[in-house]
Amino acid sequence: LESSRTKMRSAVSVREGQGVVLLCGPAPRAGELSFAWIFNEYPSFVQEDSRRFVSQETGHLYIAKVEPSDVGNYTCVVTSSVTNSQVLGSPTPLVLRTDGVMGEYEPKIEVQFPETLPAAKGSTVRLECFALGNPVPQINWRRTDGLPFPSKIKLRKSNGMIEIPNFQQEDAGLYECITENSRGKNIARGRLTYYAKPHWIQTIKDVEVAVEDTLYWDCRASGKPKPSYRWLKNGDQLSIEGRIQIENGALTISNLNLTDSGRYQCIAENKHGVIYSSAELRVVASAPDFSKNPMKKLIQVQIGSTVDFECKPKASPKAKCSWKKGGEQLHENERITLLKDGGLRIANVTKVDAGTYTCLAANQFGTASGSTNLIVTEPTRITLAPSNMDVTVGESVVLPCQVQHDPILDITFTWYFNGTLTDFKRDASHFEKVGGSASGDLMIRNIQLKHSGKYVCMVKTEVDSVASAADLIVRGSPGPPEHVRVDEITDTTAQISWQEGTDNHSPVTTYTIQARTPFSVGWQRATTVPDVIDGKTFTTTVVDLNPWVEYEFRVVATNKIGGGEPSLPSEKVRTEEAVPEIPPSEVSGGGGSRSELVITWDPIPEELQNGEGFGYVVAFRPSGTTTWIQTVVTSPDTPKYVFRNESILPFSPYEVKVGVYNNKGEGPFSSVTTVFSAEEEPSVAPSGVAATSLSSSAIEVSWAPIPWKMSNGRLLGYEVRYWNNGQKEESSNRVKAAGNETSIRITGLRSNLAYYTAVRAYNSAGAGPFSAGGNATTKKPPPSQPPGNVVWNVTDSRVILSWEEVTAMGNESEVTGYKVLYRTSSQSSVNVLSTEQTTAELWLQFHDDYIIEVKATTEGGDGTSSEQILIPRLASMDARGSGPPVLNIFSVSSFLATVFSLTLNSVL
Repeated sequence: LESSRTKMRSAVSVREGQGVVLLCGPAPRAGELSFAWIFNEYPSFVQEDSRRFVSQETGHLYIAKVEPSDVGNYTCVVTSSVTNSQVLGSPTPLVLRTDGVMGEYEPKIEVQFPETLPAAKGSTVRLECFALGNPVPQINWRRTDGLPFPSKIKLRKSNGMIEIPNFQQEDAGLYECITENSRGKNIARGRLTYYAKPHWIQTIKDVEVAVEDTLYWDCRASGKPKPSYRWLKNGDQLSIEGRIQIENGALTISNLNLTDSGRYQCIAENKHGVIYSSAELRVVASAPDFSKNPMKKLIQVQIGSTVDFECKPKASPKAKCSWKKGGEQLHENERITLLKDGGLRIANVTKVDAGTYTCLAANQFGTASGSTNLIVTEPTRITLAPSNMDVTVGESVVLPCQVQHDPILDITFTWYFNGTLTDFKRDASHFEKVGGSASGDLMIRNIQLKHSGKYVCMVKTEVDSVASAADLIVRGSPGPPEHVRVDEITDTTAQISWQEGTDNHSPVTTYTIQARTPFSVGWQRATTVPDVIDGKTFTTTVVDLNPWVEYEFRVVATNKIGGGEPSLPSEKVRTEEAVPEIPPSEVSGGGGSRSELVITWDPIPEELQNGEGFGYVVAFRPSGTTTWIQTVVTSPDTPKYVFRNESILPFSPYEVKVGVYNNKGEGPFSSVTTVFSAEEEPSVAPSGVAATSLSSSAIEVSWAPIPWKMSNGRLLGYEVRYWNNGQKEESSNRVKAAGNETSIRITGLRSNLAYYTAVRAYNSAGAGPFSAGGNATTKKPPPSQPPGNVVWNVTDSRVILSWEEVTAMGNESEVTGYKVLYRTSSQSSVNVLSTEQTTAELWLQFHDDYIIEVKATTEGGDGTSSEQILIPRLASMDARGSGPPVLNIFSVSSFLATVFSLTLNSVL
């Protein structure tokens, strides 16, 4: 191929519709090769399909039916999978003949597999089959025995190749390739035979055997055909003689001697292969030796048990053993047995059997001995065992486990709960081991339902173990009932059923039904028939439900322990519709605008509407008449209805009632109540309006009330408008006097200024006309100067005060007197003493400090206060109790006649 790469092969000339085979040329079968073809130029490779096929056996290109598009140059490419190198052959031109088109013909098989093909176990087998023909043949495969192909078998390259991976015995058989078109069919057949190289099942391993013993080496292999066996010793064929036997690959050598030692090989072979297994045989001869397998120093057993002593020294050949206790030779009897392996067995041990036992081992090469000391103990017994118990959740119990044991033995207690070892650290909140050295009592605190089960106390010593078990039943409140469902529903009832849950070892005594709606606050107890549901009943009728409401139900079980967890809720169900039963409450009304009758009520909540299409029927009539006027309000959330008619007289009484309805019909009306129509604003103004000046910042306005008949309704009060000389009437301020008040004080005014007022009445419909005006001038302001030079003297409980006279300015009101304000430092309320003098006398109880200040009084109001005076509490002062102080006014002469005086000028 390499040398012919530059050459152009002779053209292959075929008719259209004819089949053709393009040869790749001779190729050395060096390693695994794969083949492909280039069409015209690289990298345009021939794509294989039902018409074109590249054989990986021959490398040739097969075209079942040539078409004009196939004309061109074809180059074979050979790739080595070992070296990953490629070799290209010389191009082969394919041309069409011009002497006509090839007619149809039956398939002609050009690629086929051998009649017999051996296949190795585990290999991948590929069979190729391709035919030329016109029309293009279809290719199918089958086994002649009719067995279907397993899933591992794949058909590739448009069925031109069958692939069988991991070939096994069952894949062997006769295979057929059927090629077929409309002109006929042809079949290629071939048999796949199975073979397997030998494969080891059992190999031999190095072994050490005592002289005079027997060697048995088993050597086995599988294969197809069945392997034969040969044995070699040190590379030479092993001869079969009396002591040496070979059977089915197994080697037996009896009565071994030292010359039998050596390297042995087992050979298994068939025509497809050979395998080897090698091992070393060492024949040993030695005196007994206990160093590699010494006897136990000490054995402890309890009275009445059976004890075995081992005596297995290393010896070649096997040693013969005899036994002594102390210096006495032992012989077999009803309790003593000399075992075949050299051991000693003593049954039904007693205290007398305690002591040292010696094994004497001997063969032709020597002797050796070993000893074991036997200690016999009393058996361990449980003296106080746990017993079955019934307890209630939350209680605490102790399960006893007390023993009697041999004092020379250490003892351990372990507890198992339902087969699991109890971890006292992890479960310390519930489990604790209590008691003394011979006690392993188990305390269980705050028992829960999960603690029900079997408890086992296990007692162990070095020589024995005993156990005792008890069942603990924990009784608790019931578990939740299951599968709650609503079997039947009406407008006010529901048939409920459920299945019982776990009773937690205490029978259920009663069941309770709970219900929940979108309108309820959580779960509420439902009324049932019967009222009390016993523990054997699993169905009930819930009554007193609201129609047309979505309900959920759940069930709670109760036993002697208490109420359990509620069940899961049932599915949501809606009760049927019904006529409304409850009329609106709080029917009232009034107010509104002229010629209106306003009727109000509290809307019915959704859970009481009993169905869809809910609304209100509003009925009313003038008091004293018999005919009702009715109207319908369709919105269930509407809280009022307004009737407008020009014929409605103001503040006229009407009898009113409100009913309910839904799609099922009309419900009841509320009780009849009286509602007044809308009022009209008062038609007259108050009379006798007068304004009086009270101080520099306040005036009082008074008036005569308007007659009842002129108010056109319920009079709510009067509105007073006021403005000063510098303001416009339109921007006046307004204050209101509620109810039947006929005067009002207006404060916060400017001093020494004329104010004008007007008054009008008002009700819920509005305000009436204003009255004629009244006016008043506020007084001059009080003096801005406070009383000065305030002096105070204390004698016992009497305080005498004096101050300088306050003189008013020309624009201030004249002083008419003074006020003395006093209180204790711990009080908030102030006592007031009025006087026309510039002196004052106070009788005080001095149990606390006092704060005093003085201010002038005028018709324009009180003046500015003096600075506060602090009179401290004196321990020597006479305390007169807690009665009200005696207030007297003394003249200046009495003040000067004070026997004891303490004068302080205070500016506080």
